[in-house]
Amino acid sequence: MTLEINNLNVRFGTTDILRGVNLSVMKGSIVGLIGRNGAGKTTTLRAIMGLVKPTAGTLAFDGVDLMRAAAHERTALGIGYAPEDRRLIPDMTVEENLCVPAWALKAKDINARLENVYRVIPEARDFGPRRALELSGGQQKLVAMGRALMTGTRLLMLDEPFEGVAPALSKRIAEVIGQLRGAGKSILLSGA
Repeated sequence: MTLEINNLNVRFGTTDILRGVNLSVMKGSIVGLIGRNGAGKTTTLRAIMGLVKPTAGTLAFDGVDLMRAAAHERTALGIGYAPEDRRLIPDMTVEENLCVPAWALKAKDINARLENVYRVIPEARDFGPRRALELSGGQQKLVAMGRALMTGTRLLMLDEPFEGVAPALSKRIAEVIGQLRGAGKSILLSGA
């Protein structure tokens, strides 16, 4: 098993956002979190990444207690996250945006990671010298997925990867996800 969540609760102020969430993601599987807006899909992903603090429950990744791990330690375990709003740095080039998480990890194999992203998402190489703000929303989604791949060597989490994307790019994103599954990567994605 790769990711195991048991009885996870998250509260913002006095409002319970997640109550008793249980979820398992097995190695090499694709698991979808489906629900309406406000159902807690993004909060679940953010809790796994350590961006929000659970009030109860357990989170474990290959036996590592994520409740005790800082966000950067979770990334170092091989977890990558592409948020719904992409969070690209607009004035940086696409290649710089791809490299940011690996730079933060002080990874020794940045070029190899980048080449892997280019192998999976060849469009990212073409976008490389362009500033992120020059890309369409769908192209930015591909870049955000590539950035998550820079650290998501074992588990890739994609928040609403098809939201607001043209049909042709949605098909391309689905192809990339299928290719990653075939490579044995675990994928957790959310959608409405």
